[in-house]
Amino acid sequence: MSDIRHSLLRRDALSAAKEVLYHLDIYFSSQLQSAPLPIVDKGPVELLEEFVFQVPKERGAQPKRLNSLQELQLLEIMCSYFQEQTKDSVRQIIFSSLFSPQGNKADDSRMSLLGKLVSMAVAVCRIPVLECAASWLQRTPVVYCVRLARALVDDYCCLVPGSVQTLKQIFSASPRFCCQFITSVTALYDLSSDDLIPPLDLLEMIVNWIFEDPRLILITFLNTPIAANLPIGFLELTPLTGLIRWCVKAPLAHKRKKKPPLANGHVTAKVIKDSGGMDRDSHLLYSKLHLSVLQVLMMLQVHLTEKNLYGRLGLILFDHMVPLVEEINRLADELNPLNASQEIELSLDRLAQALQVAMASGALLCTRDDLRTLCSRLPHNNLLQLVISGPVPQSPHAALPPGFYPHIHTPPLGYGAVPAHPATHPALPTHPGHTFISGMTFPFRPIR
Repeated sequence: MSDIRHSLLRRDALSAAKEVLYHLDIYFSSQLQSAPLPIVDKGPVELLEEFVFQVPKERGAQPKRLNSLQELQLLEIMCSYFQEQTKDSVRQIIFSSLFSPQGNKADDSRMSLLGKLVSMAVAVCRIPVLECAASWLQRTPVVYCVRLARALVDDYCCLVPGSVQTLKQIFSASPRFCCQFITSVTALYDLSSDDLIPPLDLLEMIVNWIFEDPRLILITFLNTPIAANLPIGFLELTPLTGLIRWCVKAPLAHKRKKKPPLANGHVTAKVIKDSGGMDRDSHLLYSKLHLSVLQVLMMLQVHLTEKNLYGRLGLILFDHMVPLVEEINRLADELNPLNASQEIELSLDRLAQALQVAMASGALLCTRDDLRTLCSRLPHNNLLQLVISGPVPQSPHAALPPGFYPHIHTPPLGYGAVPAHPATHPALPTHPGHTFISGMTFPFRPIR
């Protein structure tokens, strides 16, 4: 590597960057012939840092800076290289050598260039780059994944109006990248503050992707060998937990965003009336997303069984539900004076449905006692009480249809003595009854 470095030092910045890619291509191609997973040692990484990311090797030396035109030319060189390299294994190891964080001063330059490269790949539809980025997202700590996600959201959802149309087109070009991008975005936008509510353009794009093909968010899970213990600090195998968080917290987060100011310590009736929750477009999108998430959860039982993981692997971790429930409880307490009863009810209804379907499909592994403990401090909600109570013994009363739950407020010992009656009004045509989810123990209707 020292001979290569001396020859590169005599070249200009762009020629040196192009040649270092050429030399490493030859180096790793020969390595892959003898070992399927060659170890990337320190030498190649140092060459890339010095001649691609312009980080000087000598201590105290001033880092070189490419001007905007040179940086664009460098991105074109890299895009062309990954497009022209026909061996996926070589592409992947070069991409990993370039952009895997090393925990040093080159990481900022590394992440900045990665964001621009993937953004360019989206703009010109360079599928090999997107596929490499999908693998990078899968094996890189989440703190770096959200930085890439933010760079793409800034470029395509914030800076230029209408540019989200370009990002939408990668749905058919690289579904694998879309799956990882959704997972990263849900990790970034956790609705913990008003700044971390997903932009409307981003939300609409993701909802439409998933609604068109619900299996999209299972691509990584379906095509990844599953380890016994999933690594901590990396993206999850699916974005399901993050999407459930979006659906459940959205009504409360949007209500908080429009929280009215206090006048002399009091909220006037007019202000309360004027401070509505989320707008109609957002409300419909989150409802549509919630329905899609429930449909995906229903699919999981078959896939988990096929992989011999049913009852052994929880794709939705109970430990991740704990902070979600705590956040809902905190938001409900905070918003209660603002007459947010409808938003609280909607959030708890969605939480109850997600928990029930996730448990029924094997995606969430926990007991009813776990749920009772978890949800004990939440505001009362009829549907949530049904879920944490679990199925009840079938009443012999002839008027009760099969699988019907007695009324939630009926004491446990009075189920047989005080029969409950099904609702007399017909279900809305867009909300099917219990045929919507086969095997469910009570009539199911998605919350809008």
